[in-house]
Amino acid sequence: MHSSKAAIAIVGAGSIGVAFAIVFARTGHTVRLFDLDAAARERASATFAERLRDLAQAGLQDAADIDATRARLTICSDLADAVHAADLVLECAPERVDIKRELFAQLDQLAPAHAVLASASSALPASQYCADLPGRARCLVLHPGNPPYLIPVLEVVPSPFTDLQTVERAQAIAACAGLKPVLVAKEVEGFVFNRLQGALLREAYCLVRDGVASVADIDTVVRDGLGMRWSVIGPFETVDLNTRGGIASHAVKMGPAYERMGKERGQNDPWTPDLVAKVEAQRRATLPIDQWEDRVAWRDRELMKVVRLRSQRNPDQG
Repeated sequence: MHSSKAAIAIVGAGSIGVAFAIVFARTGHTVRLFDLDAAARERASATFAERLRDLAQAGLQDAADIDATRARLTICSDLADAVHAADLVLECAPERVDIKRELFAQLDQLAPAHAVLASASSALPASQYCADLPGRARCLVLHPGNPPYLIPVLEVVPSPFTDLQTVERAQAIAACAGLKPVLVAKEVEGFVFNRLQGALLREAYCLVRDGVASVADIDTVVRDGLGMRWSVIGPFETVDLNTRGGIASHAVKMGPAYERMGKERGQNDPWTPDLVAKVEAQRRATLPIDQWEDRVAWRDRELMKVVRLRSQRNPDQG
């Protein structure tokens, strides 16, 4: 990179492309956003400005900085013009291998040799469309939560051919923009975000199909139950703090029931002693057992903040 702030090029002016433009422009990066479709470019400009106003109204954006943030965005009608000086190129095209393969072939030719080439794909690993490129070592996936200017997690998914330096530079650029990069160590369809989301959705669909609960009631359980805790801590920490003795104790008490539930759905993935020991070791490295009580109290205080914020929500907004 040529300066402390990377130059960003975004290919595709749909919702994710515009959202990424907001992330980087708000954190002082110059952004060049490309789309062949003139209507898409026009919508992108309007949406970019509207979202900044929404963020300012929510107290998440200094209204005095809106004009400076907008000035960092250039919308381009020519791909070469968009990427010619980029440090990071983010492809935000539709989820089709043929489209991505054609785009990355162009990007590999047009972008500077030092530029990281990344796809924002939700499920398709870079090995499906970058494997034959001369510059494949600089290619990987950077999959965001949607919208990334509110949900900062960013999955960093290298392919077997991705250079380690590419991974490190991508992580550094993301962190500089306020994102939270998470390394996905192996290419799997859906990565981590959508595999976790998919597991919950599959069960939710089954519960509706089997007449166990309605769509609205399942949404209530997640929104006002699981989601309340997950806004503060993740699933492993949840069960670690739910059971005195920690996650190993939880696995003994609840593991057999979860195994039966999995088998009911045709999934046979028991929590073996070796797997539980691996998970427990990682949790205890993060939270020694003698700090368990303090962390439980912290969780409850954080949930109190969530409850307080929710109580202030406009009831007409649901």
